[in-house]
Amino acid sequence: MKPEEPISPVHKSLVVNEAALKAVFRNCSDILFRPLHVNGNVQNLLIYLDGFTSTSLMEQAIIPSLAALRADLYGNKGSAVDVALNQAELSSFKQIFCLNEASEAILEGKTVILVNGWEHALLADINEYKQRTVDEPSNETTIRGPKEGFTEVLRTNTSMIRRKIKSPSLKFEPFRIGTTTNTQIVLAYVEGNVSNEVLQEVKNRIGRIKTDRIFDASYIEEYIEDYPFSLFPQILNTERPDTVAASLMEGKVAILVDGSPNALVVPMTFWSGFQSAEDHYERFLYVTAVRFIRLMLFVISMLLPSLYVALTTFHPQMIPLNLMMSIAASREGIPFPTVVETFLMELMFEGLREAGLRLPKAVGSAVSIVGALVIGEAAVQAGFISAPIVMIVAGTGIASFSFPRYSMSLPFRLIRFPLLLAGGIFGVYGVAMGVVMILIHLVTLKSFGVPYLKPVAPSTGNMVKDTLVRMHKRFVKKNPG
Repeated sequence: MKPEEPISPVHKSLVVNEAALKAVFRNCSDILFRPLHVNGNVQNLLIYLDGFTSTSLMEQAIIPSLAALRADLYGNKGSAVDVALNQAELSSFKQIFCLNEASEAILEGKTVILVNGWEHALLADINEYKQRTVDEPSNETTIRGPKEGFTEVLRTNTSMIRRKIKSPSLKFEPFRIGTTTNTQIVLAYVEGNVSNEVLQEVKNRIGRIKTDRIFDASYIEEYIEDYPFSLFPQILNTERPDTVAASLMEGKVAILVDGSPNALVVPMTFWSGFQSAEDHYERFLYVTAVRFIRLMLFVISMLLPSLYVALTTFHPQMIPLNLMMSIAASREGIPFPTVVETFLMELMFEGLREAGLRLPKAVGSAVSIVGALVIGEAAVQAGFISAPIVMIVAGTGIASFSFPRYSMSLPFRLIRFPLLLAGGIFGVYGVAMGVVMILIHLVTLKSFGVPYLKPVAPSTGNMVKDTLVRMHKRFVKKNPG
């Protein structure tokens, strides 16, 4: 949190106030000081951030209103000031009495008006800065459901959530983080649904953040997560307002950061990473089938290469005879052991995937697809790689694309390599020991005090209805919290 600064009251002299603010904003060429003359003397001063303020509104509303102030009311106090405000149609503007508050308002894009002889300043909110339009999130597309995603403007994001939850129980609690960036963040929760212990824990962790910069929600994620050295994400990030609204109704807390199109949702469970926003828009039978398919593909993406290496290297008797003979024939003349060629192909596949993401969209997909086909076919023809390995790696890659959330696919892309080495060294026993260690780690993980595998382990009975399966809405009497 930003430490409190000493209070500098607004002086009745315009020259003193101007000098104080110019000292604060020295060498800041984007902070404009615009004087307004009355009877040849400077009586008003407008201070605003260039590029954040609507100059048309300033010319049409603020300046004519200030010009309407009678010269004999300058320097008066008490009721005379109120009369002047009403006569100039400025009574709706906020009055501030502290220069520190004025400087913070200017940096937020608001316009500060100083009047000579008044021991307070006026604050006008006429922001007009460039912002991205509300579009569909590129990483969380759906066929059915809303097509809107968060932008980089905090108030736009909170308004999209408010439009979905029209209740005074929805709270947006503001905070400031970053001693230099002074970034505004908002905690969103539904009062009465959220656990007080979880809410207080989130506030405490945010309060303990000591940094000079916050540029994105990912900065906060690293500060407040329970196990920073765990591969598994413990905080859900999303660009969809409907996902945040549904999570708030389930008793979770959302963190929105000014300048970030991603919202953080806590606590997160393992099963949240396998649920898509579309799951609650499609019919429940289809969603249930798709969820089981996702879990099956998740097992394939994690274990298929390591099991293939373990079985073909140490346990060929567990493979049907005809299949084993076909695999042995394809491996004739291959110079590398199975574990080495599988490891090399996995590295090549991950490299092509990263190249496709970093290159421009026009050529990224072509490079990843054509590169995989050309390199795979050339390696088989040259006798460096056997054909079954190409099929195993391709099947594993396709299965890894089934994860609805990108952050959940990352840990299994990394876990695949140590499991592959364990299978190549110890066989099926090594793979089994690796899986047991992963399960032990998942069972011990917690996200803000909530077990990571909840509601499956520990089981909470009725709440499983919207985890492994998606029951019909009429049978789910209560939102899983």
